[in-house]
Formats: sequence, C-alpha cells, structure tokens
Amino acid sequence: MSEELNVQESQEAMDNLVSLKKGDIVTGTIVKIEDNQAFVSLGYKYDGVIPIRELSSVQLNNASEAVQVGQEVQVKVVSIDDEKERLVLSKRQIDAEKAWDALQARFESGEVFEVAVADVVKGGLVADVGVRGFIPASMVERHFVEDFSDYKGRTLRVKVKEIDRENNKVILSAKEVLDAEFEQNKQRIMESLYAGQELDGTVQRLTPFGAFVDIGGIDGLVHVSELSWQHVAHPKDVVSEGQSVRVRVLKVDPAAGKISLSIKAAQPGPWETAGSQFAIGDIVTGVVRRLVAFGAFVEIAPGVEGLVHISQIAHRHIATPFEVLKEGQEVKAKILDFNPAEKRVSLSIKETEEAPEQAPKAEKPQRERAPKQEEINNPNVSLSNQSMSFTLAERFGDKLSKLK
Repeated sequence: MSEELNVQESQEAMDNLVSLKKGDIVTGTIVKIEDNQAFVSLGYKYDGVIPIRELSSVQLNNASEAVQVGQEVQVKVVSIDDEKERLVLSKRQIDAEKAWDALQARFESGEVFEVAVADVVKGGLVADVGVRGFIPASMVERHFVEDFSDYKGRTLRVKVKEIDRENNKVILSAKEVLDAEFEQNKQRIMESLYAGQELDGTVQRLTPFGAFVDIGGIDGLVHVSELSWQHVAHPKDVVSEGQSVRVRVLKVDPAAGKISLSIKAAQPGPWETAGSQFAIGDIVTGVVRRLVAFGAFVEIAPGVEGLVHISQIAHRHIATPFEVLKEGQEVKAKILDFNPAEKRVSLSIKETEEAPEQAPKAEKPQRERAPKQEEINNPNVSLSNQSMSFTLAERFGDKLSKLK
C-alpha cells in the first residue's frame, strides 16, 4: 500500500513539474541559504534556487540579507534547468510587481512609511521598496550631511517624491517628512511662547549678525546686539556652537515664523549692579564709545555709559569733541552725577586734569585827559606840553571874538 502511495505522489510531482513553465508564480519555503543563492522547496520533483541577483531589487552582499531559512516566499519561474534538475526562480520580480501599485498609491496619498537603507552609493542612499528606491543626498536630512557611511542599515521615514514605472525609477524623500514634522512642532512651540519668557537653549550656528539658538526643536535668533551687555564685534567672541545658554524671548512672530531672543536680557543688567560700584566724585577709567556734537559717551563698565558734555572735555574751548578725543580711546573721568534708576551718568574729563596757569594780565595804559578849568587858572598847577596840546583858539576864542 505504501509503495502505491509513493508512486502516486511521484506521479503527481511529475505532473506538477510538467505543468510548470517560465513565468509561472509559485509559493515555496526557504530551506537553505548560501552566500549567493537561496534554495526553495516547492513540493515538486525539482527544488528551486533563487540567485542573489533575483532576491532583491538592490545589491546584496549575502543572500541572508533578503531571506531566512523557513521563510515562505512567492516566486516566479525564470527558467527550468532539466540538466541540473532545478528551477531558477525570482523573488525580485514578484516583489516588484506588487510594489508598483503600492508605491503609486503612496505617492498619490502622500503616505509616510519606513524603509531600511540597503546601500550607500554616490549621490545618496538606496532602499528596497519592492523595487530600487533612491534617496538623493539632498533629501536625506534637513541639514547638510558630508558622510553617509554610517547610514547603511538605518531605518528612515520617507515619502514617495517621484515615481516612473516605465523607467523603473522611484525617488524617495526623508527630508520632506522631517520638514513637515519640524513645521508642526514649530507652530506648536511658537503658540506656547510669549515675550519675557526665559528658556534654556543650545547654540546651533553662528553668523556675523547673531546666533541661532535651539529652544526645543526650533531656532530663535539672538541678534549680535543681544548677546552681551558689552560691545560684541562678532558672536564667536562670546558664544560657540553647542554651548548651552539661557535666553529671554523678546518677540514671537508666528506669521513670519520668527523668534527673537536675548541672552543679555536673561542676565543681571549692568545698571543693577552699578549702584554698588560707583559714587559721585569717583575717578574712573573708561573707553570712548561714541562721539557726538555735544559730547562723548564713555563706557565705564560693561553696558554702563556716561556722558561727558563738550564743556567737560577740556579746560580750553573746543568746537567739537573730535578735536581731542577718538572712539576707542581710554580716558579718566570724574563722576559728576550718578543715577542708576534713570541709567544716567554725567562725567568730566577736565576735572581729572590740572587746569593750566593763567597768563598775567598786561596793565592798561592810563588814558590822557584834558586839564580841568580850575587847573588851568591855578598858577600852582604845572601843565605838561601834552596837557597843553589844545590850541589858543580853544582857550581864548571868546575873548578874541569880542576884540573884533
């Protein structure tokens, strides 16, 4: 009885084999894996073999990267090799046929799905999505990536950016997914921000005009003028990328997607501590920061500037402060008035210098005067030739006129 069953099973297998032809789709189980191929039991007289090139749409180093022993697979008959008594099969072709319809649906819906990076190639990454999916380098991250060598094997969340079945082309983008998530997170965070709020952040990048600080997934700008209470020529002089900083929110503009931050506003202001540093009458050393027509502004402490009125710059008269001072010059000054509450300091440079000696005044020559009448009539009064410089006509004019 058992012999009859074996003959019957063998006949059924032969019938099945005879009925198979190139292009048929069958289901089998992986029974053995070698470096460059996988063997499949199909329940037929001949076992099937899947060459490594037919296991996946992407390049593999080993067949075990695509299948495991015991895994059930659907394959297409590529050829029947009677000489070697085996079927040459393709898993790749079946996967591709199923993949195109699914990828088209994902492209139209904008669905986000996960892929494993199968290879790193020139210009980007390759993923097996049933067909070969390519992720260009510019579509991997939101930021520039110089080296992708450690991306192989990573799982990325992507969208189908472009699909062309005729040319067997599928372009994927991880950056679009990250951009969309970033914008959603940005709006959520911006809605929770308000002016005056203080937060911890991390300096992300520096520019000549300021520093961009990450405050929980989104960046805000700290303008160079808001980095420190003292003058800053370049942001790199006071902060560095990766540095943790405390910031205060100055302004939130959801429409423009901009956040203005300040590092100096989150620190004690110089005027808050200046009250204990200075007093009226103190002689201080400062730096001329600005010159204006009416005087000079001198910084006597980081963030604390006082005015030296033009009349307090020099003992001599000057037309403009530029005659004796220049920006960046170090000077000594005396505090004339100090009002931290109003952030006002009045200074004097000339009061720290000794006044020059005054030149002696020349005596004024005495003004000559004409002699009085009584001095002329008095014989005891001596008149000099100078005092007698008036004419006889002026003296005897009236008498002479009577003789006529």
